[in-house]
Amino acid sequence: MSDGFLHKYFLNNSHKSLHKRIHYFDIYERHLARFRGKSPVMIEIGVWGGGSLAMWKEYFGPGSRIIGIDINPECKVHEEDGVEVFIGSQDDPALINSIFAKYPQVDIVLDDGSHIMRHMISSFELMYNRVQPNGLYMVEDTHTSYWDEYGGGLRREGSFMEFVKHKLDEINAVHAKDVLPITAFTLTTDCIACYDSVVVFERRRQGSRLAPITQHM
Repeated sequence: MSDGFLHKYFLNNSHKSLHKRIHYFDIYERHLARFRGKSPVMIEIGVWGGGSLAMWKEYFGPGSRIIGIDINPECKVHEEDGVEVFIGSQDDPALINSIFAKYPQVDIVLDDGSHIMRHMISSFELMYNRVQPNGLYMVEDTHTSYWDEYGGGLRREGSFMEFVKHKLDEINAVHAKDVLPITAFTLTTDCIACYDSVVVFERRRQGSRLAPITQHM
């Protein structure tokens, strides 16, 4: 059971600026607890005041590596032992390649970046298949998928939530009778969890989908 560490950290924060929606903390605890004490490597897109980088370092414990991505060069000030900040756009393949060249074993990606549709989708496509096979990819503030100013709109093709709806079909492609191709995403994704303003993709390599019948005689 979660000890509520992240929520308590947020409420008692007297360190760097930290901006999160309150209901996110239950989601974080539910999906990230399995990485605590295991020295994970985490990428967070969007650094802002640096508070969340410090929070993740404290939460995951000694040996963890927290990597921030931001377009603002001033965010480099938030680097410290165990925390590194890369400056550039989240949809820049050269930047993402440089990060994975230095940190090839990434356990967690959290997209709290621009929240612009094309950036969210590009980041996912650049990074998802490079996250370790039992890792996690989380996108927050997905409510911008319904806002015109971010390139979204209700049921607008090209929004991140419409992208997620296609991924729901893709995870089930083995049942689509050859209408949908079975992709790397299909074979390496265990779960897509959709919450208010957050989508979590849990990675795990899939084997054959078996449906045996058992009976007690």
